[in-house]
Amino acid sequence: MKCLVTGASGFIGSNLVQALLARGHRVKALLRPGADERGLLGLKVDRVTGDLRDRQLLERELEGCDWCFHTAALHRFWVRHSAALFETNVEGTRTVLEAAGRAGCRKIIHTSTAACIGQVRTSTGATRPATEAETISPEQSSVAYVRSKFQAEAVAMELFRKKGLPIVIVNPSATAGPGDLKPSPTGQLIVDFLNRRLHASMATGLNWVHVHDVVAGHILAAEKGNLGERYLLASQDGNWTLRQTLTCLQEITGISAPRVHLPHWLAERCAEVFEYGAWVSGRSPRVPAAGLRLARHERWYDPAKAIRELGLPQTPPQQALADAVQWFRRNGYVKR
Repeated sequence: MKCLVTGASGFIGSNLVQALLARGHRVKALLRPGADERGLLGLKVDRVTGDLRDRQLLERELEGCDWCFHTAALHRFWVRHSAALFETNVEGTRTVLEAAGRAGCRKIIHTSTAACIGQVRTSTGATRPATEAETISPEQSSVAYVRSKFQAEAVAMELFRKKGLPIVIVNPSATAGPGDLKPSPTGQLIVDFLNRRLHASMATGLNWVHVHDVVAGHILAAEKGNLGERYLLASQDGNWTLRQTLTCLQEITGISAPRVHLPHWLAERCAEVFEYGAWVSGRSPRVPAAGLRLARHERWYDPAKAIRELGLPQTPPQQALADAVQWFRRNGYVKR
C-alpha cells in the first residue's frame, strides 16, 4: 500500500513509519517545518514539509495514496493561547481528513487519545476499566487539550456520517517505548524518575501500552477496522496505579521510588506555582496543572474490542517501561 503519515516525526508517527516500511508499504511522511527528524534517519520515505491546514498541498500529496494515517497533533497540557490547540487539533484534522477523502484514500486512520473516553466508577466508588462506549463527562473534558481532541473526534465522525469518508478512529492510552524524542508527557514521567526529579506520588492511575502495539493497532485498523468505529489501543494488563508504575520503574532501574504521597489539592497548587513561572519565562512548566486535573481519575481502559476485532497485540507493560528506560538512557536523557 502507498501511505501518507502526518506527524511522522512524532513518537507514534515515527514508530508507525518504521513499522509500515518493515511490512513492505511505501510511505510519504508529512513533516512540519523544523521538525526533529531523528526518528526517520536512514529510512526510505518521501519527505514532505508543510502545514496541516494547507489543503492544496495535502490533496496533491495524498493523490494515489491507499491509506492516510493522521497522527499529527499539538500534544500539550499548557499553552499560552489555547486557540493554537483547536487550530491544529480540530481544524487541522478537518483539513487532513477531507483532503484524504477527496484523494480517494481507501482507509483514513485518525489518531485520537484514550482521554476522550469517559471514566466510570462502580457503586462502591472503584474505577472500572472503560470501553469505547463510555461518554466523557464535562469534568473529565475540562482540559483544553482533551476538549480539542474530543472535538477532532466529532469532526471525524461527522465526515464519516455525512460524507461517507472511510474513517476509523484509534485511541491510544499511556504509550511507552523507544523513540519518544520530545518526550511525551508520559515519557517525561519516566525521564524525571531516571533523573531523580520525581519527588512524590499521588493517587492516580494509567493504562500503559507499548508503542509497538499502538502502531500495530494503527495498521490493523487500516487492514480490517470497521468504518466509523473507534478502537482503544491499550493493554489488558496495563491498568496500574502510579505507585505500581513507580515500583516497576524501581525494579527496572534500581532507583528508589519516592515515598512522599501528595493529596491532589496540594499537587495542583504546586503545579499552579510552576505555571505562574511559565507565564513569566515563556517555557512550559515541568508539571502542568491540566495534567494533574486529568490525574484526578484513574485512566483505566478495556481494549477487548481491539483485541477481538483487530487482533491487537499485548506486550506486557513491564516491557514497555523497560524499553523506554533503555532508550532514554542510550540517547542522553539521563543527566545524573
